Amino acid sequence: MAARPVEAMIVGAGLAGLSCALALHRAGVHARVYEAVDDIRALGVGINLLPHSVKELWSLGLKDTLEETAILTSTLRFHSKHGKPIWSEPRGYDAGYPWPQYSIHRGALQMVLLDAVRRRLGADAVVPGHALSAFEQDANGVTAHFIHRKSERSQPSRRADVLIGADGLMSAVRAAFYPDEGNPVYSGQMLWRGVVEWNPIFDGRSCVMIGHNDLKAVIYPISEEARRRGRALINWVAERRLPGSLPPNRADWNRRGDPNDFVGAFADWRFDWLDVPALFRATNTVYEFPMVDRDPVARWSFGRVTLIGDAAHAMRPNGSNGASQAILDGVALGAALERADPTSVRSIETALQTYETARLDATSKLTLDNRETGPERVLQMVEDRCPNGFDDIYDHFAPDELAEIAERYKKLAGFHRDTLGQPSGRP
Repeated sequence: MAARPVEAMIVGAGLAGLSCALALHRAGVHARVYEAVDDIRALGVGINLLPHSVKELWSLGLKDTLEETAILTSTLRFHSKHGKPIWSEPRGYDAGYPWPQYSIHRGALQMVLLDAVRRRLGADAVVPGHALSAFEQDANGVTAHFIHRKSERSQPSRRADVLIGADGLMSAVRAAFYPDEGNPVYSGQMLWRGVVEWNPIFDGRSCVMIGHNDLKAVIYPISEEARRRGRALINWVAERRLPGSLPPNRADWNRRGDPNDFVGAFADWRFDWLDVPALFRATNTVYEFPMVDRDPVARWSFGRVTLIGDAAHAMRPNGSNGASQAILDGVALGAALERADPTSVRSIETALQTYETARLDATSKLTLDNRETGPERVLQMVEDRCPNGFDDIYDHFAPDELAEIAERYKKLAGFHRDTLGQPSGRP
């Protein structure tokens, strides 16, 4: 008699949990996703998906659906606080990769993943209204207990061979193993974010970073539909240093922000290619969020339980890598569990350790590097060396210095072109 498939419970229906469910399904693992909210909606703002994660999403059969909505990012551009170009490089297809870089609305990506999970795993594969309250494991499996968050009523307990914590920055699964960890680590920088339709900037497919560590803007388009109309749906991030302790109750991407708290700091950022304060002021809804992360930990896997995504390695957004790393986690976990024997605790634990070995060290190094602002460190280097501006950037930098910073980060994050494959034309 053939062994039954591994059964997995995933806590959290965000990008990590849903992409993991698809990867587990491909590996023959029976997965079900439990989500705390009653109604999963397309929330959030823009994100970038780097070629190594796009490669995996394509392997999950999502290429055509993604390219209906995502921008195929062409260029990453760095500009000084005076608007002058510092450094730019092609990205994705334009850099010769076999896979693109995507800029996409986070909610649109979540809906693509959610629809795929429900089609392939079944309409009941995602269970809303289930917030994890506790769990315990034994030699034969894991039992999870849930509540309905709004009513505080108990929900039926569930049991599976494996429990996967994909429940984000404030993970209840992680807290069970690290109860004294406390709040996320605050960077001293506050973020305000928004999305607004605007005129195309440069070629309409560029990601632009402006300023320096204390005052920065990140701006890029996220809608292919808008681009086809000759417009741009712009995702923007305004970053301002506000030292002190982590503000209370601020770890919520849906917290509304006040433009008056930050737009004045960008008042002089009116360039011939973009009026930055006008862009901010034109946005109907602004969200506020502190830039935070978590310290790397020594373990993610404990018996039949493991962590993925932000629950495992919440990192600062420098380098635009968080979502990509979560997708890579899910694929690695699916591969590790593909041949696991659900009746053997040793087999399950070995599979989870294999996954952890493949992912923990790499993401820990990336988390720490992002605290040094990742590839965006070139902005602060310019501010330090020529705060009053420059005529020729290479009067202040060696010829290959900026390119070497970019190449180093690609290698560290795992999306250097030589790692992923040789250049090819568009598939």
